[in-house]
Amino acid sequence: MRIAYVSNFMNHHQLPFSMGLLGQDDVEYIFIALEPIPQERLDMGYEDMNYKCKFVLCAYDSADNMRQAEELIDNADVAIYGSCPDTLIKRRADKGKLCFKFSERFFKEGTGLTRVPHNLASAWKHLKPFEKIPLYFCCSSAYTAADLNRYTNFDGRAFKWGYFTEAKEYDTTALMSRKLSVTFGWKHPKVSILWAGRLIGWKHPDVSIELAASLKKKGYSFIMSIIGNGEMEQQLRAMIEEKDVSDCVEMLGAMPPEKVREHMEQADIFLFTSDFNEGWGAVLNESMNSGCAVVASHAIGSVPFLIRDGENGLIYENGNQKEFEERVEYLIENEENRRKIGLNAYTTIFEHWSPTIAAQRFVRLAMTIMKGEDGAALYSDGPCSVAPILRNDWYGQKKD
Repeated sequence: MRIAYVSNFMNHHQLPFSMGLLGQDDVEYIFIALEPIPQERLDMGYEDMNYKCKFVLCAYDSADNMRQAEELIDNADVAIYGSCPDTLIKRRADKGKLCFKFSERFFKEGTGLTRVPHNLASAWKHLKPFEKIPLYFCCSSAYTAADLNRYTNFDGRAFKWGYFTEAKEYDTTALMSRKLSVTFGWKHPKVSILWAGRLIGWKHPDVSIELAASLKKKGYSFIMSIIGNGEMEQQLRAMIEEKDVSDCVEMLGAMPPEKVREHMEQADIFLFTSDFNEGWGAVLNESMNSGCAVVASHAIGSVPFLIRDGENGLIYENGNQKEFEERVEYLIENEENRRKIGLNAYTTIFEHWSPTIAAQRFVRLAMTIMKGEDGAALYSDGPCSVAPILRNDWYGQKKD
């Protein structure tokens, strides 16, 4: 099977899945990069993988490379599309050739009445042309299927997907013993809490500092580390001083992904506080794989797919600071359950949501569809199972 993956640029989130495809017999694989990696990403610690990986064709380098890329796309058995112009999808799909679109949600900014004209126009432009041709969606958000079927009909052609970071295999006893390692200078009974990401508004790093102030006031013993940089950095530093939590909150700045993982491996609790603008959120894969007990907003695209509330992580209603703090307090007070949740989180990623499993399932799904059979019947859960239509307010309804 010849597979061509077309997207903006290769990065460490796409690499593990790509390696999973390359590791399979009878699969020929090429990744077509349409643009250089942005400087902003390099400043965040990303590595330029467009030229490092031999299976990447940099179509933007020359007109000859672009022509070669178009030929590879046209002649592949399966084409995967990430961030790319619709024209590259349509030229193939119009010929009846199998295509998959890897996509986060389409309507991150909301689906209320005021958004209807904009959303309807967007759906008509980017979705309607593909409604009757063989384009299938791998949903890198639990909310993508709902967006797809709000103004168009892709029922039965939307599958659970995500970002597939490296799924490390650990000696779980050794991994859990690393939590609160003296590497960070603290010992029990302090609990190590970690937040990591860009310091921007819709990721809400400020609610973690509010949490720290509340925990300190209530007498909890903890240390909170914040990794990342961004437009809110000075605001957060001022907030730490204002809330008088500089003795228990540290800001570590940006660092390469492998260093972030080292901090995850030594953290007890990971905070994931983004709102609906977080299409997927690969830090959830990474922190769960690192054995963290995660407390996450229900609005994040990866959360409904990966977290089973109370079993392998804890969910709180987006924007509900009180519930957020209660969830963290529960984990601090219940060490045994905290460690059990962390171990279950590791198992979820390593045994069910790893890039190797995703690649194997994807190839099987593509082959099934190519044979004219029902791909929706292959898997009941996990990657390549049918993505349900999930409303934004599902978590509030669940609590009711």
